Amino acid sequence: MRTSDFSYELPPELIAQTPAARRDESRLMRVDRNGGSVHHHVFHQLPSLLKEGDLLVLNDAKVIPARVFCRKPTGARIELFFVRPLSNGSWEAMAKPRRRLSADILLHAESKPDVSFRILDVPPDSTSVTVSLESGDGTIVDILEQIGAVPLPPYMQRPEQPEDRNRYQTVYANKPGAVAAPTAGLHFTPELLGNLEQKGIGHCFVTLHVGMGTFKPVTEENPTSHPMHEESFELPEETVRAISEAKRRGSRVIAVGTTVVRVLEHVVTEHGKLRPGQGSTRLLILPGYQFKVIDCLLTNFHLPRSTLLMLVSAFADREQILRAYNTAVKERYRFFSYGDAMLLC
Repeated sequence: MRTSDFSYELPPELIAQTPAARRDESRLMRVDRNGGSVHHHVFHQLPSLLKEGDLLVLNDAKVIPARVFCRKPTGARIELFFVRPLSNGSWEAMAKPRRRLSADILLHAESKPDVSFRILDVPPDSTSVTVSLESGDGTIVDILEQIGAVPLPPYMQRPEQPEDRNRYQTVYANKPGAVAAPTAGLHFTPELLGNLEQKGIGHCFVTLHVGMGTFKPVTEENPTSHPMHEESFELPEETVRAISEAKRRGSRVIAVGTTVVRVLEHVVTEHGKLRPGQGSTRLLILPGYQFKVIDCLLTNFHLPRSTLLMLVSAFADREQILRAYNTAVKERYRFFSYGDAMLLC
């Protein structure tokens, strides 16, 4: 197995730069895992594609507006991208440009100069810095909600637009901390969730705070050598109970997104069974992996040579997935975060 086995040709114009006019008007490709047949739908038709008793597992992580522009005492502009909180109340952040930054430098927010951050550490063996809040009301998360910009993925070649505050967030987002959206959930509306419930298709939640590592390409030709990024998660007791009940009655468990897959499969791998709790995962799922929890996967189309495409290729056959991706290119599907979706059952 080589990383190059997970490549495909994608015309740049198929990378979605903006969301669909309505969340549930995005396209939905249904792929039969057994026969490999491909069918084309619109996302709001999802209730007709599922069965009564099916259980959707959603990621309720909330994207924080993690990008803040600051000024050094010299007047030089610095972009801080807040990645994750640390145990002492400080945050790991990516700084651009990072050169000439050193510990104890004070940075003032460009849009609100009375807010300032102090650089605590600039590790020589890291691409990030450690930052604390020097002045400003509330926590760093509070400050980001006031002045931060939406952390759009690097393949969106445009500045933040007002609609991104709403559209780069699921309608059920609840737990702040992610710096990238769990994009498979972006297609759901409250009305669609209601229609699913009316058909007897329930849902429950996990939390996985998606990090910037989700966009990191696999550079090693042997994917097992890839240093997998760490992401924190929470698996509630009510979700464990709902999944157990679904399994007991013979219903399907449908993961909405690769983030949900990683939480559920990590916990089972770690403990031998699903059990509630919090933790972090570096689980890398490659072809050959034996799935223990999920029966179907609802996901967006992923970057070539990415761990996400490898996970999807583990759930179905790699050649089948690449054929489906080539069909999506031919049919002019939209790719990545604001793009269309695929249902594997």
